[in-house]
Amino acid sequence: MVSSSPIVNTYPLSSYTFGAKEAKMEKDTSVADRLARMKVNYMKEGMRTSVEGILLVQEHNHPHILLLQIGNTFCKLPGGRLKPGENEIEGLKRKLSSKLGANSPAFQPDWQIGECVATWWRPNFETMMYPYCPPHITKPKECKKIFMVHLSEREYFAVPKNLKLLAVPLFELYDNVQRYGPVISTIPQQLSRFQFNMINN
Repeated sequence: MVSSSPIVNTYPLSSYTFGAKEAKMEKDTSVADRLARMKVNYMKEGMRTSVEGILLVQEHNHPHILLLQIGNTFCKLPGGRLKPGENEIEGLKRKLSSKLGANSPAFQPDWQIGECVATWWRPNFETMMYPYCPPHITKPKECKKIFMVHLSEREYFAVPKNLKLLAVPLFELYDNVQRYGPVISTIPQQLSRFQFNMINN
């Protein structure tokens, strides 16, 4: 008995509306600043836990992932750090609304958080993250979980003015560590167990 793969419905990029909202300033201007801030927070709160969402749309019958671009080069998945003790699903909804939700409650997307597709670990205060926690590390500095987010057929996204929202095809992410880093470039492998249902309006 072969179990069927989980199905993800993807809708055309054109069925989503994109607006703008006030800029969301990044807390850190460089990677060094970010790691320094992480150290300070670690002393206060212990390991950082963060959550990010994979939002899929389709263009030319191929899945595309929505990524936030900061400046001209750096891309990231929407999400962020959980508050101490915060539930992962509720925290991800809060972060997605803060990054992509409109300021008006009437236009808030109905975030449907699906399964966790990956867990990444940061063993030290360094940029490298791994899809496992090395055995000699007893106190990792960060645990990041990445969830599928099932989008409705139509949504309104409000993008902070200082960020760009890009729809990047899965094939461009694959094996492209130089451009997207180890976490985002492995998303195509993580999604390979899903069956994409391309719905054209």
